[in-house]
Amino acid sequence: MTTISHAASALCPVPMARAFAYLTSAAGMARWCLGMSGCAEVEPGLMRGRSLFDGSQAYVHIDADAARGIVDYHCGATPDALVPRIHARVVPGPTLGHRADQCVVTLLAWREAGMDDARWARLVASHEAEVLLVREQLAAQAAP
Repeated sequence: MTTISHAASALCPVPMARAFAYLTSAAGMARWCLGMSGCAEVEPGLMRGRSLFDGSQAYVHIDADAARGIVDYHCGATPDALVPRIHARVVPGPTLGHRADQCVVTLLAWREAGMDDARWARLVASHEAEVLLVREQLAAQAAP
């Protein structure tokens, strides 16, 4: 059976609101998202960046619900061809028995029907690394 989704999570040493802001800002995405190097907001909620893998240009529209800690990333090569296939969820630490100054960040990806195995493996590996980048970058910001 072909794998059609992947999730990667990390316990982050900051409150939910701080992680959520990082996941939804161009400045944050430019640092942790391997597919959005040089990320810049081109209009409210629409980001543009370049893949660190092949240099291709990508667009992401962010549909965010801060109260619920949900981010839907609508991704594509052009602004008029965006598909909501990448998602983030930020869960407050206390919900899962952790401290109030912690949260769990999860990145979820859905595999498109035409995505070959090599591209899917790259995406899975990227999300495994990206969630660690998010955790470590937030930890560095939180350090005194």
